Amino acid sequence: MRTWAPKGQTPVLQYSFTWNQLSAVAGVSFWNIYFKLVKGAVRAPEIVAFLKSLKRHLAGRTLLIVWDRLQAHRSRLVRDYVETLGGDIQLEFLPPYAPELNPVEYLWAHWKQHELPNFCPKDFAELSAFARAKLKRTQRRKTLVAAFWKQANLPF
Repeated sequence: MRTWAPKGQTPVLQYSFTWNQLSAVAGVSFWNIYFKLVKGAVRAPEIVAFLKSLKRHLAGRTLLIVWDRLQAHRSRLVRDYVETLGGDIQLEFLPPYAPELNPVEYLWAHWKQHELPNFCPKDFAELSAFARAKLKRTQRRKTLVAAFWKQANLPF
């Protein structure tokens, strides 16, 4: 890791909170990234809220959601919500322990390695604003979004 500091002096990065205060839920289509930042952990209510906003944003389309096996994805609350939609959202799950098949994992890897390294926000608001801006920047890079799918090497 590289940082800026006078030669021979160790740089000191100061921050007063933990990164686990901000979580993200995201979806990657062939052409775009959809995301929602969440304070705290992603749980079933946040998943349902994300699906509702995704459904609103992509109105009139049937959605196929391919998920890893996160407990929140498989929760009763999520299943009940999807069942109320009458087939507008179809759920499929990746095999267990197969993050290499999940395009969203490549989004998170890119985000952590290229967009957020060495970033030390002063507070939650600064972290949230910076993270949102970086995700929006990634949204505009269509060839990068396509690369997440290519790396996942899924058959569709």
